Amino acid sequence: MTPREPVPPPRALPVRAAAVVLTRGWWVLLVLAAAGVWATVTSLPTLATVGGGLSDVVGADTPAVQTQIRALQTFGLPLLTRTAVVQHDPAGLDPDAQTRATLRAAEVDEPAYRGRPTPPLLFALPVVDGVPRGLPPGLLPGSAPGVPTLGLPTPGQLIPTGPTTTIVTYLFTDPRAPTGVQEQVAADYAARIDQPGDHLLGVSGTVPLQSEQGRLVADHLTEVEVGSVVAVGLVVALAFRSVLAPVVTLVAAGTSYVVADHLTGTVAQAFGISAPGQLEPVLVALALGVSTDYAVLFLSGMARRLRRGEDGRAATRGAVEDYLAIVVVAGLTVAAGVAALSVARTELFRAFGPGLALTVLASLVVSVLVVPPLMTLCGRAVLWPGRAGRHGGTGTPQPAVEPDRGRSRFVRLVTGRRWVAPAAAVSALAVLAVCALPLASLREAVSPMDSLPAGNPVRVAWEGAAEGFAPGVLSPTELLLTGPDVATRRDALAQLQRELAGRPGVAGVLGPVQGRLPDPVPDRYALFLGPRGDAARFLVVLDADPLGATAVETLRSLQRDMPGLLSTAGLGGVSTAYAGDTALGLGLVESAHADLVRVAVVVAAVELLLLVLFLRSLVAPLYLLACSVLVVGSALGLTSLVFGSLGQEGLIFFVPFAVGALLASLGSDYNIFGVGDVWQAARSRPLGDALAVAIPRSTRAIGAAGVTLAASFGLVALVPLAPFQELAFAMTVGVLLDTFLVRAFLVPALIWWVGPVSAWPSRRLRAPS
Repeated sequence: MTPREPVPPPRALPVRAAAVVLTRGWWVLLVLAAAGVWATVTSLPTLATVGGGLSDVVGADTPAVQTQIRALQTFGLPLLTRTAVVQHDPAGLDPDAQTRATLRAAEVDEPAYRGRPTPPLLFALPVVDGVPRGLPPGLLPGSAPGVPTLGLPTPGQLIPTGPTTTIVTYLFTDPRAPTGVQEQVAADYAARIDQPGDHLLGVSGTVPLQSEQGRLVADHLTEVEVGSVVAVGLVVALAFRSVLAPVVTLVAAGTSYVVADHLTGTVAQAFGISAPGQLEPVLVALALGVSTDYAVLFLSGMARRLRRGEDGRAATRGAVEDYLAIVVVAGLTVAAGVAALSVARTELFRAFGPGLALTVLASLVVSVLVVPPLMTLCGRAVLWPGRAGRHGGTGTPQPAVEPDRGRSRFVRLVTGRRWVAPAAAVSALAVLAVCALPLASLREAVSPMDSLPAGNPVRVAWEGAAEGFAPGVLSPTELLLTGPDVATRRDALAQLQRELAGRPGVAGVLGPVQGRLPDPVPDRYALFLGPRGDAARFLVVLDADPLGATAVETLRSLQRDMPGLLSTAGLGGVSTAYAGDTALGLGLVESAHADLVRVAVVVAAVELLLLVLFLRSLVAPLYLLACSVLVVGSALGLTSLVFGSLGQEGLIFFVPFAVGALLASLGSDYNIFGVGDVWQAARSRPLGDALAVAIPRSTRAIGAAGVTLAASFGLVALVPLAPFQELAFAMTVGVLLDTFLVRAFLVPALIWWVGPVSAWPSRRLRAPS
């Protein structure tokens, strides 16, 4: 018979903590049940009820927003809009439809012409892809051949002539108006286009885009929740061959999510934290995945002790004594890691951090306080009809069962031959490095229209506008020039407009060449030339999705070359500023780049510090952290490769940050699970024996937890939006790499290769005897 596994000497703090959790656990369950009923009855806020869209966490002090407000104050009328009504017929729009479109706009514009625009809709401007009567062909000098001419109607020239397939009516609202108001204004305006020949495609633009994203998240959230619950139940049931184990796990996981959702919503409301509601599917996956991790660890410890012959209560107490400290440190590590996003200066990342951290902390507390009492209540039946549930608790020692024979053979191979550990480590590192190579060509987008599913009404309207004009027509970029008498230098401005229109990636430019408002309009209102003569502006339409990677790169190039363009046009000394969604997106991307080092350093420092304190070592935490960093790089590299091959321009800019913080933190979580088990086993064994005992049993537990976590995040892809699909893929691949390559092969090989030095300066690891 295989000898029984030596039991390490008890530790005072975990023993006392386990006693408190088990003896007071019933009161905790009652309190949590009462709190759940109270939260439901009193309708405590959740993230869905208080969270806004992603635009709501973009600061009003960003340069692009400030430029838009300054331009409105200078010119009296806005030139940028985030909503537009699209009419499109590839066969050509009926002339009556064109007439109706321009007359509708004239009704809105009449108060503006008198100098008294009526908010919230200040101005409506129909733009056609035909040539308006009275305006010469070639309106946009320098446009590439084949690019449709953009026409700007002026009073007395409202009815277009020539082949017209598309009318885009820009709706200019006060940029300070809430997005919901802007969207309602567009819906009311579109409702007036009701003639059969109008060929209305619908309302599009970045405001409807964000509204559709929120709606799609809400519509598919239940699918994510149900799918995650089913996945957790199946994986835990198969891992433990048990009926009650998944029930215990799901009770803890479901409670964790409910608590986390209400806690995040309450804190966001109480402290005015801008928590985006679109974060909720990620919170579902994180809460269910993390709480399942901790439940699986406790259940694994109980199963091992039941196989040794202990009864149900003793096995539960022993499992809590063994793993309580590991679970608490692991949970605090993950919470601290994701909370590190709060040190970013980009408001979007600061909004993500608290929600993720509160979710992890809620999952940690609920798992510690709910799982052990439920295990005590069920006894060994919690693992029935598995082997531990059938034969445990007899008081008779049972043979030690290897949890994973494959890992046992690998450990014996690594520790039996000198060359195997270096070869295995180098091979695993090479695989991770190759997977990370696509990161060298990573491109970042903000929130492109093609992130919506095909056939979505907002995307369909945008595609119609792009077919008639250019992809950037619904969200052009405003270029603001300021300087003494700049508005009087017409020839120089015309030259600059021609230079802008001829740049790669620019479909057309509207500016002073097109004209001005009618003479009766008061002088304090203007379109392109400032009333006081010290400002001028252009509207630049890009030949790409305005929130895609290509448009962001085009605007970055334009900003870099602008001093030379101004000098060539004779406008040296003039100041420039940019507004619009592409400018806002470029600011977010560049802010993200600036935050990258800051957040990465804080995350690494937090994870390293907690690993050092837990393992009481300086060496092992360094290579364990390096492994986690490689997993992040590999997951993002594969995600960039896969989605690039599917035609997407680049990853949504916040996905790498969220994935990096989550994977690095969860990697440290698994480090504490697996390496902590090795360190415990090494208290009474040489290093080789400790690896042989700890790695197989921890690998099985980590494998079950990892598959569950990967499934939870993978189901986030049920939300048919590019950010969630990218995040789901990256997290799934990253967790599986971490679970089955890093924890099962790379870490054991590194520990054996480095040897007892891994524990330096402590002497916890002993060399083989």
